[in-house]
Amino acid sequence: MKPQRIDYSLYLVTDRGLSCGVQLREKTASTREFIREALTLKKYLRSVTVPLIINDRLDVALAVGADGVHLGRKDMPLAMARAIVEDRMVIGISVESLEDAVAAEAGGADYLGVSPIYQTPTKTDTAPALGVAGLRVIRQAVNLPLVGIGGLHQGNAAEIIRNGADGVAVVSAIVATQDPMQAARGLKGVIARARQQ
Repeated sequence: MKPQRIDYSLYLVTDRGLSCGVQLREKTASTREFIREALTLKKYLRSVTVPLIINDRLDVALAVGADGVHLGRKDMPLAMARAIVEDRMVIGISVESLEDAVAAEAGGADYLGVSPIYQTPTKTDTAPALGVAGLRVIRQAVNLPLVGIGGLHQGNAAEIIRNGADGVAVVSAIVATQDPMQAARGLKGVIARARQQ
């Protein structure tokens, strides 16, 4: 059964190419390698009560018993994924427009990854940046948790929270640093302070 409540405030998306250590988001790994890494990560995350959400691959998410799957525009359609997992797993959907967001909420998504907020070198096949104005428009239209992604870091995370996001998803702001733990702590502090304003 999917987790009842997930804290989306700081959402780490891994990238092997940028990481200074071990991480997960696998665009090029074989299915077996992806599963092996997911199982290792799941074991650790369970010990610290952090949910594991697999990017793009529902088959891998099911195989390892992940807490959820995050699907993009080229992945399995939301309706099919929901029919397969029913209510056993969280499903996040990447949205690049107001229309995407409204459709994903109507289709049964559990949360939305709103992207890109700003242009980013991490992912180049995206729509034009939405900026905070686009984020605000989506926030006014849907009730699901929103996680902003795209060019986010300690210097702009507070602005994203103040403009309607429930959390920020980052890649290089954590995995490409020399001290990922310190970077994560710094981001958590920025997010917490922004929520209090």
